[in-house]
Amino acid sequence: MTQRKGSEYAGLSVAIITPLRDDVLDVGRLRSQVEFQIAAGTCCLVPVGTTGESPTLSHEEHERVISEVVQIAAGRVKVMAGTGSNSTAEALRLTRWAAKEGADASLQVAPYYNKPTQEGFYQHFKAIAEDVSLPICVYNIPGRTGKNIEPETIARLADIPNITMVKEATGSLDQCSQILNSTNLTVLSGDDSLTLPMMSVGAEGVISVAGNIVPHDVVAMVRAVADGDWLAARQWHHKLFALCRDMLGLSTNPIPVKTAMRLLGRDAGELRLPMTALTESQEQQLRQTLTAYGLSLQ
Repeated sequence: MTQRKGSEYAGLSVAIITPLRDDVLDVGRLRSQVEFQIAAGTCCLVPVGTTGESPTLSHEEHERVISEVVQIAAGRVKVMAGTGSNSTAEALRLTRWAAKEGADASLQVAPYYNKPTQEGFYQHFKAIAEDVSLPICVYNIPGRTGKNIEPETIARLADIPNITMVKEATGSLDQCSQILNSTNLTVLSGDDSLTLPMMSVGAEGVISVAGNIVPHDVVAMVRAVADGDWLAARQWHHKLFALCRDMLGLSTNPIPVKTAMRLLGRDAGELRLPMTALTESQEQQLRQTLTAYGLSLQ
């Protein structure tokens, strides 16, 4: 199989949370989080995505998180900064900032709410890619954005040299397969529970939420696939599947994972409105899920 564009991002990337204390970025806890991921063997950090509460960060906070993560990582692990927007001008500004600060790549979510045409999607990503030389990962998550970037549009985007990856979160193995058949882009799973199924048809890794709490295990599953050890990969998948289903299904991301980190002694601070805490009943369910997985609560 020929090498795909973006294959240097194969493996585990983690969509990290943004730690907040008294509604202010907690740089100390951000540093701890980055060090935790590097020690676990994570290949890439993805700050200020959905998991990082980017929709409610100010522009200044968004930029500062990118800068801090790049500086803390200090080249020991790749940084793919979330710099997308439903405003092309804003996405351009954030992506230029990430490039200036030394990020290795950009995660570009599909423009949300305004629901562009397929031509609008194409022109949006093209404008960003032609303006900034960073490798770009197109993030397709219609459940949040309201509209799918069709495989035919992604095939057009694949002709642009620095559009190298797709974070595929449509939940459709057919769409994943079509992208792999029609492009030379690296496909990364955008759904933890679908990582192994997607890798079985040619995806090369995941941008993970569960990796915030069990990165060693996600790394083990992804490496098992890379080594051709499908028995081990399936065993890891079924172990991780129950955790992902029962944790991430409790509430909107990042509410459950931020709560889980607190319960595991890695307090990530409060959520920012309109994100709200789990109910007492939901938190009890989360405790049971983490304990059943074999994790020790603090």
